[in-house]
Amino acid sequence: MRMSLAVMTAFIGLCATTALAAEAIDPQRIVSAATGDWDKDGSLDLAMLVSAPEGSDEDHAVYIYLEDGDSAQLKLKTVAPNKVWGDWTMAGRAPFIAALPNGSILITSHNDSIGRDRWEQKLTVAYRNFDFVVAGYTYSSYDTLDLDNTSKCDFNVLTGKGKLNGNPVAVAGKMIFLKDWNDETGQKVCQEQ
Repeated sequence: MRMSLAVMTAFIGLCATTALAAEAIDPQRIVSAATGDWDKDGSLDLAMLVSAPEGSDEDHAVYIYLEDGDSAQLKLKTVAPNKVWGDWTMAGRAPFIAALPNGSILITSHNDSIGRDRWEQKLTVAYRNFDFVVAGYTYSSYDTLDLDNTSKCDFNVLTGKGKLNGNPVAVAGKMIFLKDWNDETGQKVCQEQ
């Protein structure tokens, strides 16, 4: 979902005054944004995917803001740099962020356009213990030349329980902060079972 110009303008002003944000974010670097009540306090919060500065080879960063109940301003709560792969200038490879009805954040990256190996990865991010954690991981893939070569893995990172190609998966549950998450953590579970 793309942000409106008014929301982006307000956000850029906010970034310039936020202590944790080292620089104002160019609106053209905002790839996707969503609003929701992440901390369940009755106010709207903001989550965004932001591309790395020009010339960088890093993946997109995730910025999450919570509304401060005292001043009703959005305050930067979490920055997770170099977290989400994607190419928002090419169809079929643009990552996006969305609000889920339960107050969690869904971050999706995928490749639906280049090569024979197509895939989609989803991270469900939830607010727990005053920070954002990866609560769920879903990965699916298929080979455009070998239609029998497909895979689907979905598990709850917090409990360690899920399914791989329809079969139960069980690993030790973990609480991993979004800023500490590495995609290999989820991929390892999906490949070893």
